[in-house]
Amino acid sequence: MSLYEKRNQIYPKLAHGKFRMVKWVVMAITLGIYYVIPWIRWPRGAGIPDQAVLADFEGEKFYFFFFEIWPQEIYFLGGLIILAALALFLVTSVLGRVWCGYTCPQTVWTDLYIWVERAFEGDRAARMRLDLGPMTFNKAWRKAGKHAVWLLIAFVTGGAFILYWHDAPTIARTFFTGEAPLTAYFFAGVLTFTTYMLAGTMREQVCTYLCPWPRIQGALTDEHALNVTYRYDRGEPRGALHKDQGFAGRGDCIDCKQCVQVCPMGIDIRDGAQLECIHCALCIDACDDIMRKVDRPTGLIAYDTDRAVSLRAEGKPTKYKFLRTRTMLYASLIVVISALMLWGYTSKSVYEFNVLKDRSPPFVRLSDGSVRNGYTLKLVNKSTTAQTVNVSVIGLDGAEFEIIGVGTAPHGGTLTLTPEAHGVDRYRMLVTVPPHEASDDDRLIVQLTDIHSGATITAAAPFTTGDR
Repeated sequence: MSLYEKRNQIYPKLAHGKFRMVKWVVMAITLGIYYVIPWIRWPRGAGIPDQAVLADFEGEKFYFFFFEIWPQEIYFLGGLIILAALALFLVTSVLGRVWCGYTCPQTVWTDLYIWVERAFEGDRAARMRLDLGPMTFNKAWRKAGKHAVWLLIAFVTGGAFILYWHDAPTIARTFFTGEAPLTAYFFAGVLTFTTYMLAGTMREQVCTYLCPWPRIQGALTDEHALNVTYRYDRGEPRGALHKDQGFAGRGDCIDCKQCVQVCPMGIDIRDGAQLECIHCALCIDACDDIMRKVDRPTGLIAYDTDRAVSLRAEGKPTKYKFLRTRTMLYASLIVVISALMLWGYTSKSVYEFNVLKDRSPPFVRLSDGSVRNGYTLKLVNKSTTAQTVNVSVIGLDGAEFEIIGVGTAPHGGTLTLTPEAHGVDRYRMLVTVPPHEASDDDRLIVQLTDIHSGATITAAAPFTTGDR
C-alpha cells in the first residue's frame, strides 16, 4: 500500500456558455491590469517617481495613483489588507468560493495555460489521444511549442512583477543589459519558475493541497451561501436516457458526465460539496447545454443554497436569506474601517516634525551663566512642492535659538525654513536660556507654522539645566 497516490492527469473539456464567457472576460481584465499598470505614468513633480503604482524601497515610499504612503504611515497598508480580508469574507459568505473560481491568480493563470495547451494539442479527446500515442514529430513539436509559450508567459509574469518595485521603463531596459539589481533577476526568476510550475504542471494540486483557503472558507459559509450546486431534488434518480424514453418517474440528470469532463479539478459536482471544487461554474454551462438538447429546463446545476435545495426536496417554498448576522457584520466593519482610513488619510499633516535632544553633552553652561542645549530638528515635507515654514520656540522664558546655517532668533522671534518637495531635512538647533529662567522640569516646545495655510504643528523635548 502506498502512502502517496500518483496524480491523475486532468483533461478539462472546453465549455461554452455565459459562465465560460465571464471567465474569459475576467481573465482578460485581471491579466491586463497586472501587465499594464506598471507602465501607467502619474506626474507628481520634479524628482518624484511618475509611476502610478510603485513600491519605491529606495525612496521609502509607496505610490498608488494619488495616494502616497510613507514608512511611518504603514498602518494604511495594514488597513487595506484588513479591508481586503473582510471583503473576501463578505463575498464568500454570500457567493461561496467565487474568488477561487474567477479571480484567484492560480485560477487565472491556469486558465491561460489551458488555453495555450488547447491551442497546440486540441480539446480534451485530442489531448488524451496525443498523450497516449507514441512520440512522433507531430507530438514533439506540439509539446515543445506548448512549453515554450508557457515559459514565455511565465517569464513575462515574473518580469512584470519586478516592475512594481522599480521604475518600469528603466528596469525593463537595464534588465536586458545586465545593469539591473541582483534582486530583480532573483525575483523575476522565482516568479518565472513558480508560474510555470503552479499553472503548468501542478494546477488543481495547488488548490487542493497547497492553498489554505478551501479550509478557511468552510468557516465562512453556511446553508444560506450561494454555491455551485447540483440540485439533487430535481436530478435524482439519475440514469442514461434511452431513445424514446421520457422523464416520467426519473430525474433530469442523464448521467452524461459532461459536468465532470469540463471540470478543471476533475471532480463530480453531483457528489455534493467538496473541498476541491473552486466554483468556477463551468459545469453549469455544460449541464445547461445538455438540458437544452434533451428539451429539459436549464439549471439542473446552478448557483443555489443548500437551504433552498433541501426546502424544495421537502416540497416547501424556497427562501434566500442574504442579510444575515455575518454578512451585516462584515459589511459594517468594511464601512467603519474605510471611513476611519479615509478620515485619517485626508486629515494627515503635510509635515512630520521631530525634535531630538543631544545626549552628550546634555547641556552647556556659558560664561554669563546662561544654559544652552543642542537639538536636531527632523522635518519631513510630504507634499510634491517646496514649502515655506516659520520656526519658533515657546515654553521657555527668555529663550533665544539658533539654527546653524539659517540664523539666530531672539526671544519670541522666528526663523524661516524652506523644506524641499518630498524632502527629509535635518537642522542643527541651539537653544539658550538666561540664568535662572529655566529648570529641569521645563520642556522646550518648537512650533512650526506654514506661511501659506497658517497651520501649526508642535514638537516637545526636554530642556536640561543641571540644577538637580
